[in-house]
Amino acid sequence: MITLKEVLTKKELKAFVKFPFELYKGSPYWVPPIISEEMEVFNKETNPVFMDADANLFLAFKNNKIVGRIAVIINKLDLKQSHNKVRFGWFDTIDDIEVTKALLNKANHIGKQNNLEYMEGPIGFSNLDKVGALTEGYDHIGSMVTWYNYPYYVEHFLSLGMVQEKEYQENIFPFSNVKPEHFYRINNLVKKRYGLRPLNFTKTKDLMPYVDQMFDLFNKSYSELSSFVEITEVQKAYFKKKFISFINPEFIKFVMDEDDNMVAFAVVMPSFAEALQKANGKLFPFGFYHLLKAKKECKTVSFYLIGVEPKYKNKGVTAIIFNEYYETLKPMGVINCIRTPELEENFASHQIWKHFDATTYKRRKTFRKNLV
Repeated sequence: MITLKEVLTKKELKAFVKFPFELYKGSPYWVPPIISEEMEVFNKETNPVFMDADANLFLAFKNNKIVGRIAVIINKLDLKQSHNKVRFGWFDTIDDIEVTKALLNKANHIGKQNNLEYMEGPIGFSNLDKVGALTEGYDHIGSMVTWYNYPYYVEHFLSLGMVQEKEYQENIFPFSNVKPEHFYRINNLVKKRYGLRPLNFTKTKDLMPYVDQMFDLFNKSYSELSSFVEITEVQKAYFKKKFISFINPEFIKFVMDEDDNMVAFAVVMPSFAEALQKANGKLFPFGFYHLLKAKKECKTVSFYLIGVEPKYKNKGVTAIIFNEYYETLKPMGVINCIRTPELEENFASHQIWKHFDATTYKRRKTFRKNLV
């Protein structure tokens, strides 16, 4: 018999966060989060996302043993955009479809209580959270910004009547595929024609004054995507603290116009996957060391975000960004470049990468089902 228990205490939250450590124990592909950081995500007193969202966490038990988990999320910003859905994320289960059914029934129940139309998942609170169940590429290591799952997750979803809602692709290309002649000339032409200039950093404190502008441009440039949820003013400060300190300041690039307005940005992150595996959820005593080492000696980088002011799209502005990254990454001896999940429907983004001969090595999907 499967029973569900809502997570209400700190001890229960820790059990919720640690369940995947047991489920994926020994997997060479699963990348564990830092336990303390993951628990902080669900701290309603410090995470400003809870100003616009509610989340109920549940653990599934069978024979007094934890066998599954789910976060059921209602984001009020979804409702403002007529996305009448209940989200579910942080979904993990043993290979028992009855566990999956019990967890999804809970999402269905909460969605119906709130007069919503359908459920969708796995997704987080916003576009900056992890998204999608892996459908291809199970034999590749994950990343700190994606969920990993066993193939049976998808089999369970489909067997229970869920259908694909969105599809994402993840791509990889060797740095040797980057040919500067593809963008060097365009970079100079675009800068001259539109009066643009790149903005680079060597110190985190120097880029911080520009981060609010970056999030504003993120909201503007991603607003047309079907998955979009706006980042609020309060959330900006939280994401600054959560993400920016993890990233080498050299890996954040801005393009500014003559009036010092930001017209494009890009964020690249070192790959922390292997470092996080070595840390195994803990910063102490050696987790910090592994993460700092990965930050300083990265040979694989992830292109995390890239955005362009709508009126500058298709005008070659990304050539400026790629030229700056080439100058930064080449001396570091970077070997591989990864593109974190991109919507299949985001054709503008796909065009940006056409010269790099990237290989799609993973796919992931979100699934939906009308509430009954």
